[in-house]
Amino acid sequence: MTAPAPLRIDFVSDVSCPWCAIGLSALEQALRQLDGVVQADIHLQPFELNPQLPAEGEDATEHLMHKYGIGMAQVEANRAVIRERAAALGFAFNVGVGSRVYNTFDAHRLLHWAELQGRHLALKKALLRAYFTDGEDVASHEVLVRLAGEAGLDRDEARRVLETGAYAEDVRAQEAFFQQRGIRSVPATIVNGTHLIPGGQPPEVFEQALREIAAAAPG
Repeated sequence: MTAPAPLRIDFVSDVSCPWCAIGLSALEQALRQLDGVVQADIHLQPFELNPQLPAEGEDATEHLMHKYGIGMAQVEANRAVIRERAAALGFAFNVGVGSRVYNTFDAHRLLHWAELQGRHLALKKALLRAYFTDGEDVASHEVLVRLAGEAGLDRDEARRVLETGAYAEDVRAQEAFFQQRGIRSVPATIVNGTHLIPGGQPPEVFEQALREIAAAAPG
């Protein structure tokens, strides 16, 4: 029996990116289909869509209209597409009028720490659910500490990470590394450091790409 092909997967994303939530869900679904074919080692890499946002954030609809130069109708049409794609993956996307978008740098610092504890995927999914499904403030330290606990991490240590500014330089360095490699939009899924799968692709696209990469990998 052939051993599963080891694949390093760097998933570059932001907590407030809806296509990142879709992409991660689709990637995980594809990997379930490839059980026994590939052995994935997933690393979450930081990307900030809106690093200039203040801690209190901004109205999400106004933010999108200003950022992309589109009207309310287009914002809602885009959301309808995202909502449908997310629902097909079992993810509830509840962003709408009245929602806010927040600064995510502290969330990325906490994710960096969580990866050192082996709980990064659990925390990432908790963050995405908190923001897109429950409409929570993912810049709030209280929310972040609670989510860390829900993800199986030590709450007191999570609070210490947030209050001391720990891992800020690490996150900045990782952001710069992937930007220097040409990553300008997310999600970006990089396999074995060389293969790029851009965007929030459907599960079957991830599955086919990963299967082909695994087949071509040296034995």
